[in-house]
Amino acid sequence: MKVSQIIFSPTGGTKKVADAITNTWGLPVNKIDLSNAETDYSSLSFEKDDIALIAAPSFGGRVPSLATQRISNIHGSHTPCVIVCVYGNRAYEDTLIELSDAAEKSGFQVIAAIAAIAEHSIMHQYATGRPDTKDKKELSGFAKKISEKINNNLTGLSTPQIPGNRPYKKAAGIGLIPKADNNCTDCGLCARQCPAQAISKENPKVTDSKKCISCMRCVVQCPQSSRKVNGAMVSVAALAMKKACSTRKGNELYI
Repeated sequence: MKVSQIIFSPTGGTKKVADAITNTWGLPVNKIDLSNAETDYSSLSFEKDDIALIAAPSFGGRVPSLATQRISNIHGSHTPCVIVCVYGNRAYEDTLIELSDAAEKSGFQVIAAIAAIAEHSIMHQYATGRPDTKDKKELSGFAKKISEKINNNLTGLSTPQIPGNRPYKKAAGIGLIPKADNNCTDCGLCARQCPAQAISKENPKVTDSKKCISCMRCVVQCPQSSRKVNGAMVSVAALAMKKACSTRKGNELYI
C-alpha cells in the first residue's frame, strides 16, 4: 500500500496534524504540497490500492479555494482517502464536507474524516502550541482505527456520514493582508513561497490584494520578520472570537 499526503499547509499546522496520522502507519509517505504554485497537479494520479490523506485548513469555515482548485486537477481511481480539516479552535463549519466533495469529484473514495485543532495562524493566543502531545496521541489513535477499517474491509470500504451543509456557507472576504515593513531586505523568499503568487518577485514589498488569500505563509517564512498584518484589526477579530475560542475543543473522527 502506497501512502500519500496531499496537503495545503501554508504555516505548518496542517502538516503537523497530517504527520501525526501518517507516521502512525509506519509506511513511506509521498508528500504533495498543495501550496506549491509551480506543481503540475494534473500530472498526479493514484491507483485503487493506494491510500491518500488529503488535508487542508479551515478558512472561515471553508476550504481555501486554491486547495480545491488544485485537488480538482489530481486524478484518483476510486482511491481510498482520509480527509482532514484543521482549524484554530473556533469552528470548521462546512470545511469537512466541502473537502469530501472535492476529493470525491477527483476520483477518491472518502473512507474516514478528521477535524483537528492547530494553533490559529493569525491569532496565536488561540490553540497555542497545538497539536500538542495529547492531540498527537489522539490522532495516532484515530490512525490506528482507520488502519483497522482498511484491513478488516477487504470487500469494500464505506464512506462515513460527514457533518456540514450544502450549499456551503458563503466564503468570507479577505481582510488581513500582510505588508512588509522597513526591515524587508527584498530577498524575495516570500514571493517564491506564496501559494497564490500574490507577491511581486520584482518588488516583494508589493502584494496583489486581489490574489492574497491571507494564508500567512509569507509572515512565517520571512527571515527578517518584516511581514505583518494590521495589529488593530487582529485585536478586533480576536476579541470577536474570544467566546467561541475560549474552551479547548477536541479532535473528531468520522469513520
